[in-house]
Amino acid sequence: MTIKINKIENKILELFTGGDGVTSVVAVVLGFLTATLLLLAIGRNPSGMYQAILQVISGFDSRRGTWNTRYIGEWLVSSIPLILCGLSMGFASRSGLFNIGAEGQYIAGLTSAQVIAIFFPPVPVLHWVAAVLGATLTGALWAGIAGFFKARYKVSEVVSTIMMNYIALYAHRLVTMKIHGSNTFRTSDFPVTASISSTVMSSLTNGSRLNYGIWFTVLAVVIYWVIMEKTSLGYSLRAAGFNRDAAFYAGMRVNFNITASMFISGAFAGLAGASVSLGLFHYGRVLAAFDGFGFDGIAVALGGSCTAAGISIVGLLFGMLRSAQPLMQSRQIPREIAAIIMGLVVVFISLRAGIQLFVEWRMKKRAGREEP
Repeated sequence: MTIKINKIENKILELFTGGDGVTSVVAVVLGFLTATLLLLAIGRNPSGMYQAILQVISGFDSRRGTWNTRYIGEWLVSSIPLILCGLSMGFASRSGLFNIGAEGQYIAGLTSAQVIAIFFPPVPVLHWVAAVLGATLTGALWAGIAGFFKARYKVSEVVSTIMMNYIALYAHRLVTMKIHGSNTFRTSDFPVTASISSTVMSSLTNGSRLNYGIWFTVLAVVIYWVIMEKTSLGYSLRAAGFNRDAAFYAGMRVNFNITASMFISGAFAGLAGASVSLGLFHYGRVLAAFDGFGFDGIAVALGGSCTAAGISIVGLLFGMLRSAQPLMQSRQIPREIAAIIMGLVVVFISLRAGIQLFVEWRMKKRAGREEP
């Protein structure tokens, strides 16, 4: 009996300690399994949840037997800011920093994109290019401030980025509401030249809001991977993340790396702001509260183990769950179940460290039993 228990225990431990990818897959499976049990406990049929998910990722409505590619387009649209904000958190994390200010950097980029869209000369192509680049640079500078204070004065990036989230939100309101023609909800309409919407992609997905932001996201993922895995800058950033003191004594410019890491990290979040403001709306919004993409990006980065591929996959997963919420509700499934699944995935991944400690304790205990 003891041998059987040990075999089962070993299998469980192998699942959780077999690598970052394995851990993430197990966490996702456990998240959906737990959600299924919760739905059964409250007397709901879990099949409605899986039918909604199938409809989002394939466009197939199993109840009516119809296809609609619009759901696929909306799924990708929901995933764009999640992936970009996940890259923001992940890039800083790989460098040994904890950037929880992606929400503020996203808002800074969104605000900059809206201002440029309204005031920049409406020159075709050049207009939206300027707005996207301006938003990306603004997000980078916003994060770079926290990076500079971390490098120069040892100010905790956790505290500074949290505070800068609120500064960005209220500064956004002050700036946006001062634009001529604005009220407490929106600005005047953007010129058509500022939009990154795509009639081709929209028509391919049956009128969805899919836009050029999807290509910006693909490019951002590639840039993230190239910098982190294929450049000397990425190597030095990762080295500083593993052991800052060792990197310093190895001759690396640790302070520069801190500022550069936060700068690049903020650029991803700023790009997310441009993708949302220019791709989904034809006017500038006056935010009453956080959109939440930056905070969800933390979960995306953790779920994806801060790798380019992992963040992309988890971002698509979370985007799918967000898009499936209304469809779940139409099938008598509480829409909150999607948020529960996202939270459970992060919780189960976070348990890995605790399980590793348990593994070490069990190994020591077994070793003690085997000693003569």
